[in-house]
Amino acid sequence: MINDNPLISKFPMADIPLEGLSSRLIQAGEQQFIFMEFEEDVEVPLHSHNAQWGVVLDGEIELTINGKTHLFKKGDSYFIAKGEEHSAKIKAGYKDLTLFDEKDRYKEQK
Repeated sequence: MINDNPLISKFPMADIPLEGLSSRLIQAGEQQFIFMEFEEDVEVPLHSHNAQWGVVLDGEIELTINGKTHLFKKGDSYFIAKGEEHSAKIKAGYKDLTLFDEKDRYKEQK
C-alpha cells in the first residue's frame, strides 16, 4: 500500500529502527504524520513521548497504555496522551496512519 500509492510514496521514508517496517513521513508544521506498514510481527518496548493518535488501516495492534491492554483492528483509532507509558505488539500486515504531536519525532531516512 505505502510504496504502491503515488500520493504516499512521494514522501520520504521515515528513519524508524523497527524490522520489517515501511514508513513514509509527512511533515505537518509542528506535527508529523507517519504511514506505517509492517511485513512481520514486531514488539515495541515500553516508552513515552508527546501525544499520539492513530487510525488502523489494516491488521491488528495490541497496545498496552498505562498497564491496560487494548486490541485495535481495521477502522479503529486510538489516542495516547503525552507522557503515558505504552508498548505494542504489532502483527504482520498491520498498516496505520499515526499523528505525532512533535515536529521532530522522526527524521527522514538517508
